[in-house]
Amino acid sequence: MPVNPPSAPSKELHVFDNPAPQRDYVIQFQIPEFTCHCPLTGQPDFAHFTIDYIADQLCIELKSLKMYMWSFRNEGAFHEKVTNDILDDIVRTIQPRYARIVAKWYVRGGIYTNVVAEHRQQGWQPQAPVELPRHEQESGMLR
Repeated sequence: MPVNPPSAPSKELHVFDNPAPQRDYVIQFQIPEFTCHCPLTGQPDFAHFTIDYIADQLCIELKSLKMYMWSFRNEGAFHEKVTNDILDDIVRTIQPRYARIVAKWYVRGGIYTNVVAEHRQQGWQPQAPVELPRHEQESGMLR
């Protein structure tokens, strides 16, 4: 009986065709167990990444994203650099209309670090959000 080889880290992001390229919709990934290590001390760094994007023609395949994020585990990188490198790789791979990464780094030396990086496709403008009516109780107008 053949055994599948174990998954391994990879810098390759796989894609598939956007099933609804006619509309803007947000795809969100939550990656709560990202790890790399400090390039100065060699100690591990941990972060919770949130990746939001609006696809154009291509979407990111989930397993390849997992293997891609895993590939940073043994790399030394400053928080700012690794966050921006990940955004650059996503933009280069799928050319999204919009992408935003929020990296919430766990405490180090008593300091939390959050890094936010964004990309907007040239000429792309977000649609105006739909305004829903508020509940009377929410607006402070109790009967």
